[in-house]
Parts: sequence; structure tokens; C-alpha cells
Amino acid sequence: MVLGFSSLCAALMQSLVIPLQPELPQLLDTPASNAAWVVTATLLAGGVAMPVAGRLADIYGRKPILVASAVIMLAGSIICALYSTIGPVLIGRILQGFAMGYIPVAISFVREVTPPAMRNSAVAGISATLGVGGALGLPIAAWIAQAFDWHMLFWLSAVLAAAMTVLSFLFLPQISPIDRGRFDFLGAVGLAVGIVGVLTGVSKGNDWGWTAPSTLISIIGGLVVLIGWGFFEAHHTHPLVDLRTTIRRPILLTNIAALLIGFGMMAQSIVVPQLLQMPESTGYGLGQTMLQAGLWMAPGGLMMLAFTPISSRLLSTLGGRSTLVLGALVIAAGYVFAVFLAGAPWMLMIATCIACAGVGIGYAAMPTLILENSPAAEAGSGVGVNALMRSMGTTTAGAVMAIVLTSQTVSNNGISIPDEAAFRTCFIIGAAAALAGALVVLLIKRGKPETHVVETSEHAESIA
Repeated sequence: MVLGFSSLCAALMQSLVIPLQPELPQLLDTPASNAAWVVTATLLAGGVAMPVAGRLADIYGRKPILVASAVIMLAGSIICALYSTIGPVLIGRILQGFAMGYIPVAISFVREVTPPAMRNSAVAGISATLGVGGALGLPIAAWIAQAFDWHMLFWLSAVLAAAMTVLSFLFLPQISPIDRGRFDFLGAVGLAVGIVGVLTGVSKGNDWGWTAPSTLISIIGGLVVLIGWGFFEAHHTHPLVDLRTTIRRPILLTNIAALLIGFGMMAQSIVVPQLLQMPESTGYGLGQTMLQAGLWMAPGGLMMLAFTPISSRLLSTLGGRSTLVLGALVIAAGYVFAVFLAGAPWMLMIATCIACAGVGIGYAAMPTLILENSPAAEAGSGVGVNALMRSMGTTTAGAVMAIVLTSQTVSNNGISIPDEAAFRTCFIIGAAAALAGALVVLLIKRGKPETHVVETSEHAESIA
């Protein structure tokens, strides 16, 4: 319960300020280009934090890193709650992004402390928080933003972070680290620079222009740094990420699938709210308010949560490979439904629920495949890299959906808005990404996984 609750709270940081985006320039007294970083910076920080926190947990123990992540989230939340200018709020949002490192560490913690009979269920529940938090965060944040001062969002997150800190400190058992190696500081810096470069270019390319020097330098520079980082890690005695393990067929293909399925998950999170809020005068818009759109999206988050026990049973009966394929196919089915039936809010809700059911299944299967094929001493970093790949998929989805929605437009009262074909194209792309993910997973050979599990059943029920 502690790990599940805390992971859900950390995941809420993804969508905390999305309902505020149109008003951020005015609220923070800054240009729109600067205000956009309040969202982007959190995603970048989360992408960096997940593999780094995972490796730190392998070396120094899971509990200290979990508590530290919660404290960092608390600090970031308080900073954002106290200030109304772009500088401090940006720092606070970066700290909130670092708290995303809690989730992969929690998943690897479950592996160590949960009995085998409960392990699939526990991993499925915590993995689902990555999607559930983002989906439920939208309506909650929209309601708070409309009913109270916007700072109340961050006071709420501060309360949640304080609860995370206390619960993690008091109720999680202390387990000796498995890997007594040294932390690869240079590797962490190199990975951070490379990830930030690539993801910044991808996320801001539509605003800056895809051929603009800033975009090209960011993406190409980031890729060059990551290539150099790879050579450095391959020859390092205590690497941040053991590339020999990462390039093994099951793990490599699972991570590629994570990128594609992460893309598929995020596409509907971006497109459906916009379609719901399009003016009815367009003939295809559904005329919902920000809060109404969030409420129509909320059942999707609940669907992910509801599929946690189902995902666990599927993992036990079908195995990780078949379960991940099934999840990807269900995501694709949700998008196909949306292509043909998007004429009413309830139709989009059904499509979203179908896609989110697939996300719930897939997100449970991915870390299971990683854990089954990773040595126990590298479990944290392995799950962290997988979470990073999902994050890269969601960021790429944001960029691709923005390109499609801004390239096919119509004029409505003098304002350029996406036309109906743009939304259908986005749904088709989302389905294609999910299907590609399923095909990649099918390349994973069937066989008995290599397991390196530390069996500890103490406090299993209370912490999972």
C-alpha cells in the first residue's frame, strides 16, 4: 500500500499543471515560450531521474532513495506553492520531476520484498500508477484550478509528498544493498546531458521549428553525447547502466516496445482532451469545458487501476511476452474505435477506456519482463531505463501529435484550429505505434527467463 500510494502521488506530477497551461504566461508574468518549460522541465527531470535513481538504489539501498525522492518532491512542491514567478516555479517543477525516480525504485523494491505468489500483482499495481496518475491528475488539477487559487495545486502536492516521506520512512523495511559498487557520476552526467538534449529538441521542435539551429543542435548534440556515453559505459568498471545486460535480446526488445507503447499511451492523452474541447460550431468538436473534458478522461485512469488484478492473472497464465502483446493490441483497438466513433463524449470515453485497459496490461508486463531477465544487482537501473524509454515515447508522441494537429487546420472565428482529419490521423498513428510495439515483442523468444530474485516476505502486504 505504501509503495502504491507513493508511486501514484509521484505520477500525479506529470499532469499537475497541464490544465493551467493556457493561463501560465499570465499567472507567472512571462512569455508563453518560457511558461511552456513549466511542463517540459518536469518531463525532462523525470526522464533523467528514473535510471539514475534506480542505480543509486542498487548501490545504496532502496529505502534511502525512496525517502530522498519523496523529500525532493516535498521541497519542489513548497517552492512552487510559495512563489509566482517563472524562476522559482521552474526550479520547483524540476524537483517534482526528479521525484519520478520513486516509481522504478518502488518496482524493484517489490521484487525483493514480495513473495513470488504476490509479485506479479504488486508489480502490476505499481506499474499502473505511471498511467493512472497522469489520467486522474487531469480532472483533479482542473477542478482545483477552477475552484481555488492555482497555488493550491502545489499545497496539495506538498501534503501528498509529506505523507510519502513519513510513510516511506516509517513502514518500508531497510534492506542491504545488493551491489556494493561505486556510483558512476560521470556516466550520470553524460546520460543527463544526452537525454535533456534529445528530449528538449523533440519536445520544443514544433515551437522552434524542426530545421531551426536550436532544434538541430539540441537533438544532434544529445545523440552525439549519448553515443559517447555508450562507449564510456561499455568500458567502465562500475557503469551507471550495464549495456551488456541492456542489449540482451529480451531487455532490448522490451525497451523498444516501451518506447512505442509509451507513444501510444500519450497520444490519446493529448488528442482526446483537445477534441472534447473543440467548439461545437466546427461540426466535429464536442464543446466540453476543461473540467468536463478531464472528467470524461478520468474513467480511463480508473480502467488502468481496475485492470491491475487482471494483468497479474494474465502474467501468471500467459507470461510477460504474451501479456505485453495483448496489451499493445488492446491499445490499438481503442484507437481504431476512436477513428470511426468520435461523435459524442461518451464514445471517446469508451475508446479511451479500451486504450487505457491496454496500457494497464502493457505497463504491468514491461517491468516484469525486465526483472525476469536482469540480475538482482541491476534491477533498479534496469527498470529505470525501461521507464526512461516509456518517457521518451510519451515525449515523442507530444511532438508528433503537435505536428499533425498544426499541419491540418481550419479557421474558426478567425482562429486556426485542427480539422477533423487531423484528429483521425492522430488516432491512426497511435494505433500504428501500438501495433508496431506488439510486433517488436513477438520477436522476443519464448523460453525460461533468467531470474535473480532475493526472497524476502517481511511486510510484503503492507508495503506493496
